[in-house]
Amino acid sequence: MGLVRLLGFTTLECGCLVGRYLELSGAREVVYVEEKGAECATTAHRRNHAIPRGRMPRGLKLPVVAVARAS
Repeated sequence: MGLVRLLGFTTLECGCLVGRYLELSGAREVVYVEEKGAECATTAHRRNHAIPRGRMPRGLKLPVVAVARAS
């Protein structure tokens, strides 16, 4: 993964914290596990790994957050 821009983040029902990023070089969205939940039994949720599109929970809508840029 190259340069990315944070679009939003949320906690899944299993306790995993995931972030949604826009990959700047390819303009595609990537969902990335930041921290694995203590009780999570999903093998696809590994810390510092992207979640494959087919394994995302249905209807997951990550909020968009404003990111300030320091000048």
